[in-house]
Amino acid sequence: MIQRVQTLWMLLASAAVFLTLKFPFYSGTVAELHATYNTTTHYLKATDNFILMVLTSALGTIILINIFLFKHRMLQFRICILTILAEALILFLYYRQIKLYSQGILSWSAIFHPIVIIALILAARGIYKDEKLIKDSNRLR
Repeated sequence: MIQRVQTLWMLLASAAVFLTLKFPFYSGTVAELHATYNTTTHYLKATDNFILMVLTSALGTIILINIFLFKHRMLQFRICILTILAEALILFLYYRQIKLYSQGILSWSAIFHPIVIIALILAARGIYKDEKLIKDSNRLR
């Protein structure tokens, strides 16, 4: 199997996506709660918002399914690019949710999102290199 490295990158990306369901992205004080002098810390997770939960779960599942499309490299490459865009959409939705907080800080587990993007970029790069290698070897026949 030519795509060993890409498989590892996509497994890493999928694991990081599923970990974002469990761990918080942001912690802070919600603006409405702050007005009533209640200073409890609220953690923003993907499971707090239905759209974020569905998109995150779908993204992790699509990345896992994409691993098994190794016979269709260009489709696999396109899906990698689309999942990078979907992760960017998820980050945008997180930052929209952060506006509801009066004060707070990014959690340490927010690092999973850049890991997903970097792993998907590296997987797409590997898939593209494999496709180029296959085309070059077919040309020599």
